[in-house]
Amino acid sequence: MKNISKTGNNIEREVTIAFKDSKCRQTVVLNPKKSVEIMITEGPIKGTKSVVLTPSDSHKTRIDVVWNIKLAGFLGVFTGIVKRHIAKGTDEALARIAKAVE
Repeated sequence: MKNISKTGNNIEREVTIAFKDSKCRQTVVLNPKKSVEIMITEGPIKGTKSVVLTPSDSHKTRIDVVWNIKLAGFLGVFTGIVKRHIAKGTDEALARIAKAVE
């Protein structure tokens, strides 16, 4: 990951992804203690990722992660496979976070 610029809570960055070491351009909007919004604007994957924090009773916080992506061009036929892979990785990451804070 290479940060290109930062203005306030907005970050422009370039991310190398596992798919043949391809690069994606992203705009990240940080909303402290509320959410992180990521817009993937260039590269083989385009779309959004939202991470939303919702405080609940008993001093706990719920983390919701929503991906809305599509592979660009002829790679679009693999979108379903990639979405399942990303969903699995996201679920595993959230489980590790939950275990770490228990």
